[in-house]
Amino acid sequence: MSAEASGPAAAAAPSLEAPKPSGLEPGPAAYGLKPLIPNSKYVKLNVGGSLHYTTLRTLTGQDTMLKAMFSGRVEVLTDAGGWVLIDRSGRHFGTILNYLRDGSVPLPESTRELGELLGEARYYLVQGLIEDCQLALQQKRETLSPLCLIPTVTSPREEQQLLASTSKPVVKLLHNRSNNKYSYTSTSDDNLLKNIELFDKLALRFHGRLLFLKDVLGDEICCWSFYGQGRKIAEVCCTSIVYATEKKQTKVEFPEARIFEETLNILIYETPRGPDPALLEATAGAAGAGGAGRGEDEENREHRVRRIHVRRHITHDERPHGQQIVFKD
Repeated sequence: MSAEASGPAAAAAPSLEAPKPSGLEPGPAAYGLKPLIPNSKYVKLNVGGSLHYTTLRTLTGQDTMLKAMFSGRVEVLTDAGGWVLIDRSGRHFGTILNYLRDGSVPLPESTRELGELLGEARYYLVQGLIEDCQLALQQKRETLSPLCLIPTVTSPREEQQLLASTSKPVVKLLHNRSNNKYSYTSTSDDNLLKNIELFDKLALRFHGRLLFLKDVLGDEICCWSFYGQGRKIAEVCCTSIVYATEKKQTKVEFPEARIFEETLNILIYETPRGPDPALLEATAGAAGAGGAGRGEDEENREHRVRRIHVRRHITHDERPHGQQIVFKD
């Protein structure tokens, strides 16, 4: 039987395959792009040159644009090798697939890459990943944005630019220990540190209302300056020279109450609220001058600067009683 089946009679037997219609040539779909028929549970994806192999279950598990593409509702074209072509960058497509598989993915640390992933998630309509990226970007903005920014003045020009560019009142602390030509008294270092600590505390308390500057280039060792509407309103110098013992000594004071008072006074120059004339008059020292400044015109009063020098020149010896007193210039 097998020998007969393989003989000439078998060759003449009619074929079981359906005959091809005569006069029809293979169409271009046989050689180029053709519609994908989702009859397989595996899909090969070519996303901008990045190749991925996944399942229909992953692509259609969530209500995204990929589900619309691979559920049969939208025609998807493949190349001759069976790869589905998606005209999109494939840089973050692996992260998109992992989110569709697991429901969560580690997000990039870089803000730029996080923004790129957000754009891809929006394109593919992956809502959960969109929300995760938006939340991560918001947290990064809140983390990176300084709550209390304190610029350091490095030149007079930079100081002028900072004063002109802000609408807030300004508190500036100049501390420059290297300017000292004499030796310090025993408490000067502690008082200088206390001035710096007070500056930090005030900066944390009033950072939303005042601009705080640090200056390390001036002539004084420790001096506070207060500015309102671009001009200097008050100044508290904490440095004095002690003419005692056998040489001059530099003494740094810590007038905490005066500094705090001037900080509160400068708040009246906040914008959009303008300076209150009554408060200006009360804080300008006119009452303490016995009314002598009341006859000045408004222009002179506006340009007056309160300068407070704490024990600017001391001419007495602070040594214990009984020791010899020597004064020298």
